[in-house]
Amino acid sequence: MTQVIYDGTFEGWVTAVFEIYEYKLQDIVFAKNEASADLLFSTNHLVITDEVKVNRVLSGLKKRLSQNAYHGLYQAFLSETHKIEEIMFRYVQYVLSTTINIEDDFSNNDVLELRKAIRLTGKEAHRMEAFVRFKFSKDQLYYAIVEPYCNVLPVIETHFKNRYADQRWLIYDAKRKYGVYYDLKNVTTVELQFNAESNYSKSLAEIGDEGEELFQDLWRNYFKSVNIESRKNTKLHLQHMPKRYWKHLTEKIPDIKKRV
Repeated sequence: MTQVIYDGTFEGWVTAVFEIYEYKLQDIVFAKNEASADLLFSTNHLVITDEVKVNRVLSGLKKRLSQNAYHGLYQAFLSETHKIEEIMFRYVQYVLSTTINIEDDFSNNDVLELRKAIRLTGKEAHRMEAFVRFKFSKDQLYYAIVEPYCNVLPVIETHFKNRYADQRWLIYDAKRKYGVYYDLKNVTTVELQFNAESNYSKSLAEIGDEGEELFQDLWRNYFKSVNIESRKNTKLHLQHMPKRYWKHLTEKIPDIKKRV
């Protein structure tokens, strides 16, 4: 068995695909950044991301896949579902092994699992677009904390750039320890360093604008007023807004006065 160790990026994975063919590697298992200690008797192959190799692989796939399927590979990668790198690799093998279009061949398990991963990323991105709640900082920055199931910041950044084009904003993924920042011109990826004695929520709260708590209270009160108790449907509500998102939703946080 061969552990193919790459840097965790999509480009790194594509480079790995190229080298698997180049070196005729067999019995592949992918590992991010370092070898897995669970596979003691495996051979390790370290991949260094190479733009030339990336372009060659993507060029070949672009010729064989529809536009949706081509972009779907990246979305599947962002799903971070279990063994997604291996599923994607076997899918690519299938694509390159034939001249016919295999995108809808759901009798093939890898095609089916890839489609599920794509849908998962799409669903999570859609929810994030609806559930992101910005707060206002003292230096006129709108910031939001999210912990999505999938790595969807690369998918949703264009939506927020278009929607909030006249505001500086930062969306921080607490699960993956990075964020996307818009400076009124460009969106860039940023990594934030927090005090070891604190956490991201406390650190970001310290930069909040003085009027932000009042605004949040007003929003919570408005949310309560438009939710009629007699028409409450908890099951439907949880279906559209699962509890795992509530942690960072203003309307789901208890009133500030009740926390004092």
